[in-house]
Amino acid sequence: MNNKVKFAIVGYGYIGRKHSDMIFENPDCELVAVVDCKEPDLFDGDDRKITSFKSLDDLWNSNIEVDVVVIASPNGLHFEQASNVLDNGRHVVIEKPMALNKQDAETLVFKALKEQKHIFVVMQNRYSPPSVWVKEIIDSGILGEIYMVQVNCYWNRDERYYKSGSWHGKHNLDGGTLFTQFSHFIDMIYWLFGDITNIHAKFADFNHQILTDFEDSGFINFDFVNGGMGTLNYSTSVWNGNLESSMTIIAEKGSVKIGGQYMDKVEICNIKDYSLPELPSPDSANHHFVIENVVDVLNNRNTITTNALEGLKIVDIIERIYALKK
Repeated sequence: MNNKVKFAIVGYGYIGRKHSDMIFENPDCELVAVVDCKEPDLFDGDDRKITSFKSLDDLWNSNIEVDVVVIASPNGLHFEQASNVLDNGRHVVIEKPMALNKQDAETLVFKALKEQKHIFVVMQNRYSPPSVWVKEIIDSGILGEIYMVQVNCYWNRDERYYKSGSWHGKHNLDGGTLFTQFSHFIDMIYWLFGDITNIHAKFADFNHQILTDFEDSGFINFDFVNGGMGTLNYSTSVWNGNLESSMTIIAEKGSVKIGGQYMDKVEICNIKDYSLPELPSPDSANHHFVIENVVDVLNNRNTITTNALEGLKIVDIIERIYALKK
């Protein structure tokens, strides 16, 4: 590349800093600015300095050259900030979720088409070796017809996470447990098996009444449009620490289970006339693949791993699930 891709980051908390690390580590990238309403510590251990602004308008008024803006702010701000970025003619990377409702997500899709800019939605679990492998054996037909899929997500999120003054747990900024904690797993369901229909759900709030504005647990069952049926069982009410993240697939030609903290381990592979190949070692932080994908797409070397329509679909599925609470 003759020119590095110039990034700005909106929201310089835990995830924003993770993105900044990935950008600094990529020789084809340059982090030119950070936008944060607070006064972040903008010096890292290697004494790198990042120009900071209090608002996107301040960034635009500075005339700093920016190609891509990463939105790493609270969920409820994603739509407004991504819309601002597109209106100002830049590509945008949006941390999950793309928006908190389908209408706003659709608005972003149409805006990106109008401005001829890309929307990259961060769903980094697609890059884990077990996820890539499962996608391959499904798409190639090795598993045959899909019968049943069960996804279990049992995590701990207590007062250590839902701290006073935090945006976590606030309905307008957080959106709900499925948006903040488990949208990656809904993305996995959609990415691997397609859209869902005939949704039924049961929700409960066991121990988060004073911590959040929404449920902490749920059972969801559904049919796949492409055939087969599935369940998603989730909770953030687990005591002290995370318990499980897993996906079990029962299919015509075999059974598969992937687990681990982020479904990054193959626990069972029992497929007719097939042996599990040696998979690459999992990477606990796949965000660098997201940044690499942005660079490749802008240089016409690849397609978007999670595009705007897919990001919209995840919002749509969550919205349809939550509609059953009313």
